[in-house]
Amino acid sequence: MDFLTAMRISGSALKAERMRINIDAMNLANVNTTRTMEGGPYRAKSVVFAARPLEGGFAASLDAAARRLRKVEVVEVVEDDKPFKEVFDPSHPDADENGIVRLPNVDPAEQMIDLLEARRSYGANVTAIETAKGLALRALDIAK
Repeated sequence: MDFLTAMRISGSALKAERMRINIDAMNLANVNTTRTMEGGPYRAKSVVFAARPLEGGFAASLDAAARRLRKVEVVEVVEDDKPFKEVFDPSHPDADENGIVRLPNVDPAEQMIDLLEARRSYGANVTAIETAKGLALRALDIAK
């Protein structure tokens, strides 16, 4: 695998993880949002990743084994179908006639764990890019 292919693969993962981090941050920001534009409480969202064939550039000239290389992409952002939390708070402006308020289905602990996992994956891909860059620079030094 050449330097640019490694960069494209890790770069695709960085882009996907950045989207995951943004979605997690949005979920945490809306942990108490009881009223959305669509009506009702905010629904937690998550990203769906898919492995896609690496195409174009050097990938077209690679041998059969290397053509199986995959990049990662975010294929969709889905809403969590878990039920909303319900609390008794008759003074809340969004309480129903029984004093029940429906709160978002966002679990802050789950979101923080997902953020940590995304951060680790992001860091691993940065390390992979740095390693590929270091190897390419060494190869250039040897060629001198």
